[in-house]
Amino acid sequence: MGAGEDSAIAATAQAADSEVLTMPDWSLAPYFIVDDVVATANYYRDKLGFGYERFWNDPPSFCMVRRAGVVIMLAQLEQPGVMRPNHVVDPEGGAWDAYVWVDDADALNAEFKAKGVKIAREICDQPYGCRDFDIEDCNGYRLCFGHDTEG
Repeated sequence: MGAGEDSAIAATAQAADSEVLTMPDWSLAPYFIVDDVVATANYYRDKLGFGYERFWNDPPSFCMVRRAGVVIMLAQLEQPGVMRPNHVVDPEGGAWDAYVWVDDADALNAEFKAKGVKIAREICDQPYGCRDFDIEDCNGYRLCFGHDTEG
């Protein structure tokens, strides 16, 4: 391989590294089917500290709740009773519907307890390097909130 080829390979590798560093962050918004979108959005606002700007459709059937960069989509279908939280079909009953990384899981746990949120699993350190806890929302969806303990 000649010096020119070495330079071209190095330039290509550097460009690829640069592209990785400048790529925008990704985000994800779970889509929860609920029986009452207004009551659920209000639960997320009043109990979990999320906010929302509006409902879509008349009568309301869709809303996006937000907190600290996390978005959860709430959708009400015409047919009630079709919610299917993951823990309901998990043989061990512990599957989450969403895992949310936070700055301080202990502080959030205390906030939720003060607001009467149902804690499905108490806060603890996990072998996967996180300190986390589970809550169950007003529809039975399980959200785990935790922070990294290894970095």
